[in-house]
Amino acid sequence: MDYQEGASLLPALQLAQSIADEYAALPTVAAVAIAGSQTTGLADAGSDIDLYVYSREPLPLEARRAIATGAASRAEVDNQFWEPGDEWVDAATGIHVDVMFRSPAWIEEQLDRVLRRCEASVGYSTCFWHNVLTSQVLYDAHGWFAALQAEARQPYPEPLRRAIVAKNHPILWQTLSSYRYQLDRAVAHDDPVSINHRVAALLASYFDILFAVNRLPHPGEKRLLAMAEARCPRRPVALRAQVTALLRASGEVSPRVVATAAALVAGLDALLREEALLP
Repeated sequence: MDYQEGASLLPALQLAQSIADEYAALPTVAAVAIAGSQTTGLADAGSDIDLYVYSREPLPLEARRAIATGAASRAEVDNQFWEPGDEWVDAATGIHVDVMFRSPAWIEEQLDRVLRRCEASVGYSTCFWHNVLTSQVLYDAHGWFAALQAEARQPYPEPLRRAIVAKNHPILWQTLSSYRYQLDRAVAHDDPVSINHRVAALLASYFDILFAVNRLPHPGEKRLLAMAEARCPRRPVALRAQVTALLRASGEVSPRVVATAAALVAGLDALLREEALLP
């Protein structure tokens, strides 16, 4: 099924469809979908194309290489840093193409983990759910991906909401392994790298909780402030100011980073109490 916008496809989506058609010719491919900024209304002239190829068996590397290098000015095949993937820059348009390869069983397990078993992670608990929900199908051989999306379109499970808070809230500020405790130690040890690392981890858990409070799947790493302001009616009033203050403070080794983190967490705690998610 082609993803169209109005009467014609935009250049990025035209390119995405043509690439999807190449993968669709491979016999084990069940579906190809586009997600990311191209499907969430956040794309601009510099946005890349995020494609997800769902295959029942691993695709032959030479077939992948042929697709990746066929019209590229630069290509990287078989990246293994995160999900298995290929990346290239399309020579004609200059658009960066990022293709990730998944098995249907793997993504089904990711949905089962959150929607059926209601299991939380430390940060980004529901990002794969969000990815499926916001994908646009470019090829779907037998309707498998359409059925997966239909399953994903369900109300946010309350046990999952509470599990995400229970998993991520204690590590913000309460325990000996908490980010607050680690920030204190990093300041005492004059360790700016550790401060940066702990602030990033604190924000990952913070936003995991915030989107869960609003019963929204986590949208991933990018443009979180803008998405939270646009889509989370339940949020601390000073969210942007507090996050900005923390990021600025994280660039120095000073007790100020702990104080700004404390203000950010206090605002979240007040919201959690309003929602009866904290005593």
